[in-house]
Amino acid sequence: MAAKLSGPSGGRYDVAQNHSINVTPFVDVMLVLLIIFMVAAPLASVTIKVNLPPAMAKPTRKPPKLVYISLKKDGRVYVNDNASDLSTLGDDLKAAIGGSNPTNMRVFIRGDQDLQYADFMGVMNKLQDNGFYSVALVGEDKSGLKK
Repeated sequence: MAAKLSGPSGGRYDVAQNHSINVTPFVDVMLVLLIIFMVAAPLASVTIKVNLPPAMAKPTRKPPKLVYISLKKDGRVYVNDNASDLSTLGDDLKAAIGGSNPTNMRVFIRGDQDLQYADFMGVMNKLQDNGFYSVALVGEDKSGLKK
C-alpha cells in the first residue's frame, strides 16, 4: 500500500503551494532606515538663517570638522548653532572644536550681507587674539547664474 503525497485528488497528504512572498522583514528594514535618515538629516544642516552675499569662487574640499561662526545683521554671534558674544567667543570656539589645536583649525564665518563692518572686524580681531588665524568666508553660490 503506497501513499500519494500530491496530485489533483487531494486527500490527507496533499501539499498546498505557497505563492505569497513574506515582505514583512523588508518593510521593517526600510522603516528603520527611513527613521535613521529622518533623524540624521536635520543634524547635518546649519539652522541659523543668514542672508548671505553672493560668491563667485569655486568651492574647495571640505575639512574633516566644520566650525561655523554666524553673524546676524543686528550683531548677534553664533558658534555653530549656539549663541555667543565677543567676550566668550574664544572659549566657545575652543569648546566647539574639542581638543584640536586652534592654529590648525579653519573657522568658517557666515555673515549677513547687511552686517556692519565694525561688528565683522570685532569678530576677526577676537579670533586672532585667541589663536585662530585660518579663516574662511562663506558666501552664497551664484556661479551658476548668468550675468
